[in-house]
Amino acid sequence: MTDKNTIDKLQARRAFNRAATTYDAVAELQYEIGDRLIERLDYVRLQPARILDLGAGTGFFSAALLKRYRKADIVALDVAENMLRQVQGRGGWFRKPRCVCADAETLPFADDSFQLIFSNLMLQWSVDLEQTFLELRRVLAPGGLLMFTTFGPDTLMELRASWEKVDGFTHVNTFIDMHDVGDSLVSTRWAEPVMDSERITVTYRQLGTLMQDLKQIGAHNVTHGRPAGLTGRQRMQQLAEAYEQFREDGVLPASYEVVYGHAWSPVNKQSADAVGNEVPLASLQRPASD
Repeated sequence: MTDKNTIDKLQARRAFNRAATTYDAVAELQYEIGDRLIERLDYVRLQPARILDLGAGTGFFSAALLKRYRKADIVALDVAENMLRQVQGRGGWFRKPRCVCADAETLPFADDSFQLIFSNLMLQWSVDLEQTFLELRRVLAPGGLLMFTTFGPDTLMELRASWEKVDGFTHVNTFIDMHDVGDSLVSTRWAEPVMDSERITVTYRQLGTLMQDLKQIGAHNVTHGRPAGLTGRQRMQQLAEAYEQFREDGVLPASYEVVYGHAWSPVNKQSADAVGNEVPLASLQRPASD
């Protein structure tokens, strides 16, 4: 029996395909988080020849990586083909990202294909995170770097709590704890994994604006336990009333627990495979309070 909290990949793909033309207009938070991840590359001595932008979306950061690494080839991968159509408009006349439509859990690349994998807010859509990390490790060359962001379980906690007062369905996607993400990196034999997190709160005057933003970026509920059919006016009114408990200074908060991580592909992959899970987790930090 399928866990009701598990992501329905087909529905997720459909949601992102529908959101391709509206994503950029409402993705301020996603781009702010990605900018912070890009800034962390300032502290890394790496000149990759080939970079994978995993979960590229409309290609905003594919373009940023093109500018940062002017000699590198950029591959933009996304599960939604309509998103990749937006990517095709990025870059210059002679140098653009190469687009690949595929699932991160079954990557269509040869072993050791990349020196850098950059992934902004994609891993929370993985059904099997360890399988995804195994695939990323397979295609990342020895000594290569994985840098990523994902959302932690406190993300949209106000919306989740409000829905729980309305009915018993799953209305908010489930997000993996930072420590579990770190454990997955260790168990899949990455070198020197480091994790940290922060809390970002976005405010809205009306709940409807938050719900519309989630829809327009394709991030609304796509779990197997979602309710069938459209949400009726009565339940939406009940949701709005429940959410009011969080209103402060005239606005409604929407919390996001942002998890940052990086890890290295072992210089000698065969030796790392032989020692199994003996690679220690370098650092885990609790989210900072608001």
